[in-house]
Amino acid sequence: MANEIATLFPELDLIEDAGLRSKVEAVWLDAIELGGWSIGDLAEIPFTLLIPDCPVNIVEHTRAVCRISFDTARVMADLFADHLSLDTEVLVAGALLHDVGKLLEYERSGAGFGKSRHGELLRHPFSGMGLATKHDLPPEVIHVIAVHAHEGDRSKRTPEAIIVHRVDFIVFESLKGG
Repeated sequence: MANEIATLFPELDLIEDAGLRSKVEAVWLDAIELGGWSIGDLAEIPFTLLIPDCPVNIVEHTRAVCRISFDTARVMADLFADHLSLDTEVLVAGALLHDVGKLLEYERSGAGFGKSRHGELLRHPFSGMGLATKHDLPPEVIHVIAVHAHEGDRSKRTPEAIIVHRVDFIVFESLKGG
């Protein structure tokens, strides 16, 4: 099933460290299993419950956040190489996992999707952080997951976390319509 994750998320190839790449895949597989989903369900799960009849699924959103974050980091590295050091391995892994906790936060509800009991108690940054910790991801990646949403607004963010946080909201706000 790891091959299916790699097919869904070709951006995994941006992670050169095979061990890190494997851990990112393992987190997705674990979240799918724990949430009671199948690989095929990912194409149906909306990336947010805050946009009625959301037309963008969790895979599309995750890929967009990852690609835009990576491109942003490349531009910044080109222009600010003497002033800023970015770890693109951490950035890509964090971007690919930033919303993985939504597989525990959401459930099917009637003809659509809603919050699960788990999701009522723990939002996805917490669930994602727990899954990443379970799979021994580096603390820098766990940090990106933990602070990408409003829960991280009072926390210090690394440059990689700032990029993923801002890009996530750019994508969300653009699709929401402002």
